[in-house]
Amino acid sequence: MNEALIMKAYEIAVEKYAEHGVSVSEALKKLDSISLSIHCWQGDDVRGFEMPVSEPGGGLAVTGNYPGRAGNVEELQADLKIALSLIPGKHRLNLHAIYGDFSKYTGDRDTLVYSQYIHWVDWAKEHGLGLDFNATCFGHVRSSDGWTLCSLEDDKRNFWVEHVKRCREIGEHFGKTLGRPCMHNLWIPDGCKDSTALRFKRREKLKESLSEIYSVRHDRTCLMDSVESKLFGIGSEAFVAGSHEFYMQWVSDHNLRNNDDVLLCLDMGHFHPTESVADKISSILMFQQRLLLHISRGLRWDSDHVAVFDDGVKELMLETARAGALERTYLALDYFDASINRIGAWVAGARATLMAVLFALLEPLDKIREYELEGNGLGRLALMEACKTLPLGSVWDYWCTINDVPAGLKWLDKTGEYEKNFLSKR
Repeated sequence: MNEALIMKAYEIAVEKYAEHGVSVSEALKKLDSISLSIHCWQGDDVRGFEMPVSEPGGGLAVTGNYPGRAGNVEELQADLKIALSLIPGKHRLNLHAIYGDFSKYTGDRDTLVYSQYIHWVDWAKEHGLGLDFNATCFGHVRSSDGWTLCSLEDDKRNFWVEHVKRCREIGEHFGKTLGRPCMHNLWIPDGCKDSTALRFKRREKLKESLSEIYSVRHDRTCLMDSVESKLFGIGSEAFVAGSHEFYMQWVSDHNLRNNDDVLLCLDMGHFHPTESVADKISSILMFQQRLLLHISRGLRWDSDHVAVFDDGVKELMLETARAGALERTYLALDYFDASINRIGAWVAGARATLMAVLFALLEPLDKIREYELEGNGLGRLALMEACKTLPLGSVWDYWCTINDVPAGLKWLDKTGEYEKNFLSKR
């Protein structure tokens, strides 16, 4: 795209937004501070590097067999490097525990140590990235019956408790080494396919497990913690122990009792299709200091489709910005699609998410609120509709350009070239 044309379009956009009292330059300053957590598991279909490699399981289903899946650390890092070069801004890398170095370590997941992830720390330093981390409580023989932290078998439950404890320790090391906090997110697959008479007992075990795990305190300048709920999963249609209600109550109680700051994680695909995740933000942030959002796209079910610039993502960002909470809300991508170019999936989802943030930052909020406070519902409605056709794309192309990232669809050329030269040869 012609740079002179981008600049001219940007200048016109600045004037258009100024007519509604919006400072584009201020919006871009805020956008510069937004850091996405880019999920590593899009690049290899959530397989990881344990030996032997296992299928994800735990209700996770990756569909498609597009060529070029990363098969080792080096390939995954190379793919991530290309993807990050096409996403404007400074971001973080989100790792699952199954992406460690297992060539020299023969222990199980309850014996993980920081040294197994030094290759990622070195890579993050080289590329100026932060690291986030996740315990991997799926795709393992000890989770094959669908239970981990809710298991009624003490040895199995203790195994997963120790795994999560190890992962939190590793995450704290990430934060100390890289000089920026690591977010450790906990999601478990625990649930059952058909009706159960043990709902209370399973959740009692989960509460007990969480108490054991989070009784170990870590430096909050190095490690942040979050817990992620789910409505249902494949193979857990009837009951999931870690529901939204359970974790919302647990977080409130834990933080109050322990003067702590464990975050709730809201995944866009983990609620009923007609349920508004955006509506939950103001309620949660009224009582909690911070919040983690997983950006995904569910089609009919929690299908983890690539995030796009749709109403769901836009409303999520609008509500966060309207609450003045972008600085205390952490954004992470969480989807996996093996039916298209995996690098393109990273880029498309990240760019759509960042564009939604920009859309929210460019909303003429002061004028909209003025109309609402005056009781002028028509004015509010008309202005909200007018926002949809303001020249967002011109501002986006400008931001990409000043970040030395391809504007428009130019990034497709880069992914196509990389696929031809590297992915197609794997």
